[in-house]
Amino acid sequence: MARVSDQAGGAVRLGTWPTPVEAAPRLAAALGLDPGDLWIKRDDLGGLGGGGNKVRKLEHTLGAAVADGARAVVTSGAPQSNHARLTAAAAARLGLDAVLVLEGEPPAETRGNLLLDALLGARIVWAGEAGPEGLAARVQEEARALRAAGTPTAEVPFGGSSVRGARGYAEAGAELLRQVPDLDTVVVAVGSGGTMAGLVHALGAPRVLGVDTGAVDDPAERVGEFAAGLAHEDGVAAPGALRLRREQVGAGYGSLTPAVARALALVARTEGVVLDPVYTGRAAAGLVAAAADGEVRRGQRTVLLHSGGLPGLFGHPDAARLAG
Repeated sequence: MARVSDQAGGAVRLGTWPTPVEAAPRLAAALGLDPGDLWIKRDDLGGLGGGGNKVRKLEHTLGAAVADGARAVVTSGAPQSNHARLTAAAAARLGLDAVLVLEGEPPAETRGNLLLDALLGARIVWAGEAGPEGLAARVQEEARALRAAGTPTAEVPFGGSSVRGARGYAEAGAELLRQVPDLDTVVVAVGSGGTMAGLVHALGAPRVLGVDTGAVDDPAERVGEFAAGLAHEDGVAAPGALRLRREQVGAGYGSLTPAVARALALVARTEGVVLDPVYTGRAAAGLVAAAADGEVRRGQRTVLLHSGGLPGLFGHPDAARLAG
């Protein structure tokens, strides 16, 4: 059962671990793989706030915030940010106030992650078309205002990704290796970079295939920076060349491409597993492409990381196209 544990090294327990690894034989067959080749790591079942990969990062980033005496946290993201939703959930669990600085303007309808943000009690600040630097500046502004009012406040980085946050996925990589000792490749969506970096640190760069979602301009640089930071902390060699596919971005981060729509339908109709159109959908589309061009091959043990994000499906402007 998920619980908040005693702090250890600035970390708190927020999720339900280990998350299961499930066989995906029908999806494997559809991709031309053997039935036992393909598995899905269900990090969408992490428990807190609807689940997702950000929970593992927040155990470290908010653990440090609590250890430092914070009573509020401020973070940023896109309007349907999974990180923002899970920061709000983690803050509620830990008794902290949460402020979410989101890019854009208030929508006409409150759907998807935004509905859950409100239900979880977060205060939302709309930053307009601020861009990454503008969002970061607005987070600092909100945090300064809270501190000036006497509330100790921590700033959580975009996507929860930092060397500290990536530590959560180094732990997840070790967990995965215990579950699938003969792992050849784990396929993972790359947003702000911390999830892939932690997996690279735990498993080695050759076993991690990242699929860019278009969330940042420099995914390879960010992943490499976080992975190198983990390596430095642990006194080991920095990772080698990263495996990163970038063909699934399409028109941009929030777009639903035909390849992603097909991948969403394929996974749903072969395994009954529902993905989101921004992150896990792109990871699945990258897996389909990798199987087609031989980067993922028959006879290899491959795991698709389901990093959560389902609530975002119900807030996506193109979601109705998936029923067509």
